[in-house]
Amino acid sequence: MAAAVLVAGCAQFERNRPVAAADDDAICRAQGEPGSAAYVACRKDRDVAGSRAAAGNSRIERAHRNLAEDMLNNRR
Repeated sequence: MAAAVLVAGCAQFERNRPVAAADDDAICRAQGEPGSAAYVACRKDRDVAGSRAAAGNSRIERAHRNLAEDMLNNRR
């Protein structure tokens, strides 16, 4: 049973893994060559979008953690 809990925890982390930077590079290379204005703008846009997504995920994870702690500490 303990092993099942550990494996489930690992599966959860795998699901939330960020998209690889190589994918960003491939997408932006379609916009233009590295160093070009279109390529730089594409990378900047993808970086900003990634930062927003990460902030949203951390907020959700913090809310879940707070709920779990509340359920454990304030049993009713």
